[in-house]
Amino acid sequence: MTVESLRPARPVPADRRAIAEGTPAPVAPAPLDLPERVVRVKDAQGDLAPLDVERLATTVHEACAGLSGVTAQTVLDETLRNLYDGIGAEELALAQIMAARSMVEIEPHYSQVAARLLLEKLRAEALTFLGRPVPDASPEAVAASYPAAFEAFVRRGIALDLLDPTLADFDLDRIAAALRPERDRDFQFLGLQTLYDRYLQHSDGVRFELPQMFFMRVAMGLALREEEREARAIEFYELLSTFAFMCSTPTLFNSGTTRPQLSSCFLTTVEDDLSGIFHGIRNNAMLSKYAGGLGNDWTPVRGLGAHIKGTNGSSQGVVPFLKIANDTAVAVNQGGKRLGAVCAYLETWHVDVEEFLDLRKNTGDDRRRTHDMNTANWVPDEFLRRVEADDQWTLFSPDEVPDLHDLYGTAFAERYREYERAADRGEIRVFRRVRAVELWRRMLTMLFETGHPWITFKDPCNLRSPQQHVGVVHSSNLCTEITLNTSADEVAVCNLGSVNLAEHLRPGPDGRLELDRERLAATVTTAVRMLDNVVDVNFYTIPEARRSNLRHRPVGLGMMGYQDALFRLGLPIASDEAVAFADRSMEEISYHAIAASSDLAAQRGSYESYAGSLWSRGVLPIDSIALLAEQRQSGDLAMDTTSTMDWDALRERVRTVGMRNSNVMAIAPTATIANISGVSQSIEPQYQNLFVKSNMSGDFTVVNPHLVAALKERGLWDERMIADLKRHDGRLGSIDRVPAELRSLYATAFEIDPKWLVLAASRRQKWIDQAQSLNLYLAEPSGRKLDTLYRLAWRSGLKTTYYLRAQSATHVEKSTLQGTDGRLNAVQAGGPTPTPAPAPEIPVAVSAAACAIDDPECEACQ
Repeated sequence: MTVESLRPARPVPADRRAIAEGTPAPVAPAPLDLPERVVRVKDAQGDLAPLDVERLATTVHEACAGLSGVTAQTVLDETLRNLYDGIGAEELALAQIMAARSMVEIEPHYSQVAARLLLEKLRAEALTFLGRPVPDASPEAVAASYPAAFEAFVRRGIALDLLDPTLADFDLDRIAAALRPERDRDFQFLGLQTLYDRYLQHSDGVRFELPQMFFMRVAMGLALREEEREARAIEFYELLSTFAFMCSTPTLFNSGTTRPQLSSCFLTTVEDDLSGIFHGIRNNAMLSKYAGGLGNDWTPVRGLGAHIKGTNGSSQGVVPFLKIANDTAVAVNQGGKRLGAVCAYLETWHVDVEEFLDLRKNTGDDRRRTHDMNTANWVPDEFLRRVEADDQWTLFSPDEVPDLHDLYGTAFAERYREYERAADRGEIRVFRRVRAVELWRRMLTMLFETGHPWITFKDPCNLRSPQQHVGVVHSSNLCTEITLNTSADEVAVCNLGSVNLAEHLRPGPDGRLELDRERLAATVTTAVRMLDNVVDVNFYTIPEARRSNLRHRPVGLGMMGYQDALFRLGLPIASDEAVAFADRSMEEISYHAIAASSDLAAQRGSYESYAGSLWSRGVLPIDSIALLAEQRQSGDLAMDTTSTMDWDALRERVRTVGMRNSNVMAIAPTATIANISGVSQSIEPQYQNLFVKSNMSGDFTVVNPHLVAALKERGLWDERMIADLKRHDGRLGSIDRVPAELRSLYATAFEIDPKWLVLAASRRQKWIDQAQSLNLYLAEPSGRKLDTLYRLAWRSGLKTTYYLRAQSATHVEKSTLQGTDGRLNAVQAGGPTPTPAPAPEIPVAVSAAACAIDDPECEACQ
């Protein structure tokens, strides 16, 4: 049973204003009277016993301890109001959780209270399963119980064939002594519920892994081949358990288990014959089984009407095979933990590109639609030049122009024009001419209408690739941040993790917050080592992935909590200062990530294909901008190239010592790991300041705690402000009594000009050897705005873009926040049905985006 099993029977008490103003938690739980009727609790054997109110009071008091703005008394009262005689012990635990979470919209700290109460439920579940006594909720009792429970967890997990038996070879006493049980109390409710539902080890649905056990299990799995593995495991654990850095979801799922498939992303190229096509689809299934997100390059597959030599017939094109790939992703749902997720890429010159644009439409022949698969355009610079010049564009079938697939930059443009002349001479059978601007408009129209295909840029991905000496980047991945070579023989693999930027700020000499450069350097150095270890301990489901990963050893270090960092620094995301911070923070991460990989090369050796790479020539990501500029026409590239750190010394070290990893940086979406860490996703702007967040764990009230703190300082956080935020869909722009500087700082995604997101992304891109998952937001889309925005992205040197989030004209889905928390309102069978809570006068919109902003399919990378 989850928290979906209980709903408060009544609305939050009338003293909500006092709660909102931050009445401090009492030092000790106040004496409580029992309800007028006797409330008895039913245990697992069906026996009834009177409710132990004192223990309940102690539990709630401990959950509220140290948190401002919350009152244990209020949570207790609300819990007691929702009990009934004969309630089950598990329902009783859920009643406490629901009582706390019903007040999150008033005071964000109630999310942490709810998390701590969920933790108590989890502790009882796990310790009982492990045969350990369940202590009371006091920090001292919890800490005392953890070491022995951890060893029992390892032994039981191995016995159940869930954990790698090698974990038992660690010095478990030393490992257990390094655990920090108090960090279990740092979770927000969304984060801990996500862990509970999807990450913690379980047997027949019973969780027997506690959060600090989880982090240590992951750390131990990554340290298996370290010489000083206990010391390294503890070092890794420190990063994870403090939320300074978080590995991607597959690593968290599988590290330390008997099937350690730890990689996040896989990129493949599909060959142009039946054997190659179905081999590619089989690879998709095998890779998806163990939680991998997929990017497929379908450009080589011949187009509609192309000749089939073996049968002397005509091809049906690429679309029917894409339908099969779509259905495979649905059938193989990442081990039952997440929906299967795949993205198909097609170059803009492919003769089937117009049908490809229609794949996500809800109308037309359903046999030529892929409703569950993402799609992306792989756009060469030559096409954008034709758009700018309003020239014609020629579509070809790849079997007649096979080398275009592997060409980019000037070489592609020249060869493409040769094929156009050959078509004019009648030497090419299948081709079609279109006006480039018309095709571009249709691409943008489909992007707006269906959210697909995304716009990604072939030439900057290749011209700035460190690995251009051994192959070609034919696509990105599911989430558009990975840019690695693929071929028939190599399936590209990337191992991801993200630095939590919000955890790397400190007071400067003037008392104002600034980037903590020393801590950031230490975090990045350890994180790169963790990611490099993934390559060696990884479980590879297909040989092409193993071959590629061991040869090139790419990793993708990214970031999350960027918006939280801006809030703490007081920098509006739509500002020159925020763009400068994006530049400066990414420069620091880039410098130390490259240095860390070079240091690992000194210890462990360079990756196999290092010789001839841009690294070996002393060309770092910042230097590769010049390679792109050389092949762009004047005015087609506007990238800043300034720097602040000692890049000359690092450049020389990389050239002479080497690199352990072919690629080291990529900014992924971090959808779920940001939830776990309690920070904003990736480089995303704030969606709304008050809304209901939906994911596979349910619906959760989300309130911007930074905004609440700022409004409290000004005496503005009250009932009226909560109602105003609901009325205005979580936005401050129309609330006149909020000071202008706060409206600017806490502007939400659809209130800012998306050019600021592109400008910040351009500053980051100069430091990144791969790419970044960049969502773009338009409140009032138009053809002109879309055209301007995506041409700006191209000129700014971006390699890829991700979702276009377009706001709907009307909000058709509404949900009350207070009391019910969206759909988490089912009542446990066996108890009386409570009276539904009345909806507040002002509902809040759940979703206003064309693409669901928290679609679980978007979580496949992280």
